[in-house]
Amino acid sequence: MSARETILIDGSYGEGGGQIIRSALSLSMTTGRPFRLTNVRANRSKPGLAHQHVTAVRASAKIAAAHVDGAELGARQFSFTPGPVRPGVYRFDIGTAGAATLVLQTLLPALARVDGTSTLVITGGTHVPWSPPFHYLERVFSPLLRRLGFYCDLAIRRWGFYPKGGGEIEATITAANPEAAVGLDEPFHLESVSGISAGSRLPEHVRLRQARQLETRCQRAGIRADVAVIDVAALSPGSFAFLCAQGHSSAAGFSSLGERGKPAERVAEEAADGLFSFLASKAALDAHLADQILIYLAMIPGAHRFTVAAVTEHLLTNVWITEQFLPVRFEVEGGLREPGLVIKRDR
Repeated sequence: MSARETILIDGSYGEGGGQIIRSALSLSMTTGRPFRLTNVRANRSKPGLAHQHVTAVRASAKIAAAHVDGAELGARQFSFTPGPVRPGVYRFDIGTAGAATLVLQTLLPALARVDGTSTLVITGGTHVPWSPPFHYLERVFSPLLRRLGFYCDLAIRRWGFYPKGGGEIEATITAANPEAAVGLDEPFHLESVSGISAGSRLPEHVRLRQARQLETRCQRAGIRADVAVIDVAALSPGSFAFLCAQGHSSAAGFSSLGERGKPAERVAEEAADGLFSFLASKAALDAHLADQILIYLAMIPGAHRFTVAAVTEHLLTNVWITEQFLPVRFEVEGGLREPGLVIKRDR
């Protein structure tokens, strides 16, 4: 296949959701290779492009001077032909509580590979279901990227909960200097745990109960957790519990969101359950971080290995889509939802 031959992608592959869209956009901009995506989000209850996906496509088209055909709200197929990626200052508004963090992750690989500094300001949901919350990117994802030679400084200007969104995040991205990957296949060695209990437009006792339960669960395991209690301003009511485990070579993050009728203690329990399940796996990376760094490891020459707390459909889907664009192959050892080992090799 030539460098400019259009790659045909079946959007029903694997998890069959938005991950294929975002990864295809990232890889297309990074490699300069066009693609046509069919069966968009075929495995979702409402197939086709949603608001946050349309924003990701249009934002990608803007930074890469791309030609796009068919990427409208609800579209089941579209094509994307990238031009040169241009650093600069960009603002994008999803217009809903769609995940601003996922739009950021779509644009980051391409902007990190060009000379110059870029600033992204993205408005939407910052702490919403089915997406990494801002604090996961800040404390888990971005620090590991820095160790790999990719630089992204993050700030949150406003929080955005479902359903109104309205949150705002800012990212400053400088040119990458990829190096040999750090060791990510050794057992996770816990050094410290920190946390956040936040709430918007809710009584103070909700935040305090979440924090108390986070600390209690950690204390029972002999772990001291420093949990910050934060009253945040947002357009919609919402609550958020987060635990970050800092290890020797990487960090891992676990969160939960409140909802109507869900006790504060349960919100905290869900985040704590994630932490202790991860620690029991002995893996270097949590399940979410594993699929998020594949593209970056694929851009660094040589063989790389990492252990993951659980093999997920998102991980396997990202393996497949990355192999469509780059001359790499991944070997994944371990069953679905079980601890695993991922090995990346150049072809």
